[in-house]
Amino acid sequence: MLAIFLDIETTGLDPKIHSAIDIACCCVDLATDEVKGSYQTLIRPTTEQWEVRDLVSMQINGYKWEQLQEGKPLRDVRREIKEHFTTWGFQRGKGIFVCQNPAFDRGFFSQIVDVYLQEQLNWPYHWLDLASMFFAHRVSRQEKFPPSLKISKDDIAKHFGLSPEPRPHKAMNGTKHLMQCYNAVVRN
Repeated sequence: MLAIFLDIETTGLDPKIHSAIDIACCCVDLATDEVKGSYQTLIRPTTEQWEVRDLVSMQINGYKWEQLQEGKPLRDVRREIKEHFTTWGFQRGKGIFVCQNPAFDRGFFSQIVDVYLQEQLNWPYHWLDLASMFFAHRVSRQEKFPPSLKISKDDIAKHFGLSPEPRPHKAMNGTKHLMQCYNAVVRN
């Protein structure tokens, strides 16, 4: 089974208003731990997309207009992702997506490759989240739950003695950190 570990940086929190500006993914064969490939690119926003950016989100990822002008047009990113996923053999029944927060990433990923095209390409529609894996990990060990449970990726990393994700947030850093946290959860 293949897993696409994926992270996206955006101009804000709402995929109906904001835009994906940095995407990264790594394809891993879960049976062998072989990394079959990786992909990362900046996505050049339009002036209109940039004008509605959320300033707090931009502080978190640190991107500036000038940097993003080096990004690729959305249609090129869509084509490249399709090519990579095809080359890696990523398809329904043989793969899953893994994210920290699929409710967030999936909405923005669908801006790049819309859900109908994903369906035509027979890509998996299962998006697994790290927080649920961590929750299941804790339950399976019958650990006593604290009054509150912190489940951010950095909190999960801290639980396993890993470093937090480097700042400012960049999609490939997030993807690599996600993979480290995933391995800590499933191997402990």
